[in-house]
Formats: sequence, structure tokens, C-alpha cells
Amino acid sequence: MKVLFSLCLALGLSLSSWFFPTLKSDKSLEGAWNTSKGIAIFTPNYLSCTDFSAANKKFSGTWGGTYSWKNDSLVVNVEFSSTDKAAVGKQKVFIAKLKKDLSIKAIGAKDAETWKAIAEPEPNALAGLWQITGRLVDGQIREMPKAARKTIKIFSKTRFQWAAINTQTGDFSGTGGGTYTLKDGKYTETLEFFSRDSSRVGMSLSFDALVEGGKWTHSGKSSTGNPVNEIWEKQ
Repeated sequence: MKVLFSLCLALGLSLSSWFFPTLKSDKSLEGAWNTSKGIAIFTPNYLSCTDFSAANKKFSGTWGGTYSWKNDSLVVNVEFSSTDKAAVGKQKVFIAKLKKDLSIKAIGAKDAETWKAIAEPEPNALAGLWQITGRLVDGQIREMPKAARKTIKIFSKTRFQWAAINTQTGDFSGTGGGTYTLKDGKYTETLEFFSRDSSRVGMSLSFDALVEGGKWTHSGKSSTGNPVNEIWEKQ
């Protein structure tokens, strides 16, 4: 034992690390990823995956929900799907291995895809999952209590997606997303996909924004010129 102890000291090792090596933990999936057909956004516990072509102004589909990831098993509890209403409320299971890139394969599928992380070096107060909880109507803020029918926004540090969904019925009302910036009280987004009106792809809109703790107030004009004044809460 003395010989082993001396050897550990010489090599700069502790006996605890020698006998009880640290278990390898999964790295975070949080952030934005280029997929084979579009973009995936991961918050710490929610994800969205969207197939689209900004160049062709074509939206093909989107799905998302809460997830857990451990020991190469990615389990998604689907909350919305634009192409498969019956999938809502069910689970999707993937084998997901992260080294430099993310190898992801749905259980039962033949081939794996390779997703590449989008570089996002700067921190951002909006990164995460948000839900609209209030809107200005006739000069007064109308509260929007949490319910199965809801509008959410999923943010990485540089990319966003909103979705109007119903987690109980599976109904999907629309989505849009792209890139965004938040700087000096100004929130600016540029659309790369919009399920309701592809002609708006490429448009940039700026809004006044105030983020305080878990609340975000958002005001300005929509792409149609209508006034927007909303309150969002981080989930």
C-alpha cells in the first residue's frame, strides 16, 4: 500500500481518483444546432426542431417538447408537432452521442444524423423557454393564464422560434423563427421561416424590450404594422 501511495503522489494522483475514477457526465445540449434539414434549439429542458429552407422560403415542419438526456438516451415528451397531431403527448426516443458534433438517431431508424453546434459565444438574457402571459388590449394588460393552449418562444443565444400550440388537443396554430439580437433595450429578429406566410421570410423587426428577472416586456409593431405590447415569463 505504501508503494502504491508513493506512486500516486509521484504521478500527481489521489488514491480516491485511483480507486474511484470520476464518472463521465453528459455535456449540455443547450444551444442551437444545424441539422440535416434545418435548425434545432435546446434550452436546459425544452427543445424544438424545425425543417425549413430560408433560401427557398419553404417551411416543412416542426416539433418539440420537454426532454431528458442521460447515458446517450434522449427522451422527448412531445408537446407540439405540425405534421403529426397524434404524436403530441407521446415520447420520442433517440440515441444521442455528443463529442465535437452530435450524433442522433431515432430508435428504430436505420441511420444516424450528425448535427453541428452553432457558435454562440455571448451570454444572452433571453436564452431559455418563455410563455406569453399578458397582452395590451384596449389600453389595458389582459392576463393570459397558463393553459394547454399557449404561445411559447424558445431561445438559444442567437436563434429563436415561437409556436402557438395546444398540448391537450394536439392542435398546432403556427410558428416562425430565425435569428435575433438583444442589445441596449432593443430586440431585433430576422425571420428565416414562417408557417403562415412565407412572403415575410427575410423581414427584420425591432421592438423595445425590457428583461427583468423572469419577466420580459415586449413592445413595438408587428410585420403587419399593428401595435404589439406583450408580457412574457420564463418557464
